[in-house]
Amino acid sequence: MSKEQATLVFSCVFIASVLISSISQILLKKSANKTYESTIKEYLNPLVITAYGMFFCSMLITMYCYKFVDVSAGPILESAGYVFVAVLGFILLKEKFTAKKIAGMAVLIAGIALFSLGGYLSF
Repeated sequence: MSKEQATLVFSCVFIASVLISSISQILLKKSANKTYESTIKEYLNPLVITAYGMFFCSMLITMYCYKFVDVSAGPILESAGYVFVAVLGFILLKEKFTAKKIAGMAVLIAGIALFSLGGYLSF
């Protein structure tokens, strides 16, 4: 596999890792919206444990991807998480899209696209 192909593949894996992290954030929000009998059950329940396990796996995947993706590209790819969380919140938590949220997501997506088209990812 050439360096360019590896960068493309692991950039996609990096984005998948960001998606995993975003899903775990939604799980934590779902858990926070529930009431629990005790403080210990609030922090030691299946949703929270699963979410933190997903965060950990996401971190490991991201660290491995940095072997193939430029460090300067990491924060740009990571910013996709804001879009993922907003969309997942809309779908799963019935949160509303405001004009500010839509404008913010448009700016993020445009920034990611400009960065990618600028050749910084070495495609």
